[in-house]
Amino acid sequence: MTTPAARLAMVTLDCADPEESARFWSGLLGWEIAHAERDYAMLTGPDHALGFGRVEDYVPPAWPNEHGSKQFHFDLAVADLDEAERRAVELGATRPEDQPGETWRVLLDPAGHPFCLTDAANWG
Repeated sequence: MTTPAARLAMVTLDCADPEESARFWSGLLGWEIAHAERDYAMLTGPDHALGFGRVEDYVPPAWPNEHGSKQFHFDLAVADLDEAERRAVELGATRPEDQPGETWRVLLDPAGHPFCLTDAANWG
């Protein structure tokens, strides 16, 4: 393995309301809100940070997304799919009708970003 030129420190998501996104993801992941204001918010996790930047006229990605314009999404390993979905919806997620099958649950965060819940046992 070669010496890396960089390390991933943070992923930042575009959104309309960074404070709302920070509250949602903090509640779901259990990460601390390190900073929150109208234009920007940041969570700190065990090894990385998650940021949220306000974009004027933000348009969330579509789901389902046949054209690939959503670019990426989070896959979250959970102990209990039903319980994790219930908690995510309680925090502000929505569950779209179109679902990929029995072992994954697609939800949308308050800004409309799709993310998946999957059984942690599948990840070893």
